[in-house]
This record gives sequence, C-alpha cells and structure tokens, in this order.
Amino acid sequence: MRVVKGSDRGKQGKVIGIDAERGRLRVAKVRMHKRHLKPGRRGSRSGGILEEEGFLDASNVMLLDGQGNPSRIQTELRDGRRVRVFKTTGEPVPDPATS
Repeated sequence: MRVVKGSDRGKQGKVIGIDAERGRLRVAKVRMHKRHLKPGRRGSRSGGILEEEGFLDASNVMLLDGQGNPSRIQTELRDGRRVRVFKTTGEPVPDPATS
C-alpha cells in the first residue's frame, strides 16, 4: 500500500490491521503515534513510551500493482466470476491469503 494523501504521503508498507466498520486501516511504519503507559499492577505490564501505528482512512491509500505503481481497483467479469483488477495494468489483484 502507498499513502497518497496526508502528511505521510509517499510512504508505503504492508497493511497490519483493518477497521471495516469505520473504513480505516493501519499500515506498517506509517503514521506513528506515541502512547505513554503506566506500569501495570503486580508487574503485569512495564511502563514506558510505546510507539504504534495509527489508523488511516482507506481512501487515502492505494494498492501497488506488479510494477510497484499505485493503482485504482476495478471489477470485471471473467469466466462468469467477478474479479478485482488493477486499473492501470488490467492484471488481477492477488488474493491477500496467497500473497
């Protein structure tokens, strides 16, 4: 994924989390936030400053096609099935489970 809008424009990384209800996702090493944590009771959690990724709106990122260029996605009918394809190259989008 590549960020196409916002202060992190141009950065890219893998999706590490999705919030489908709100249409947001987390991309590795993009939109880093610092959380200040107190130590937990009985030593269950050590305190300190934790850096973690924040959420981005799904409209602010684009998938990368086979050449590494950001591309929009469209659907086509192929062999009677609806398939997601890259708009720039026409190649099918790889299944996230297999790639």
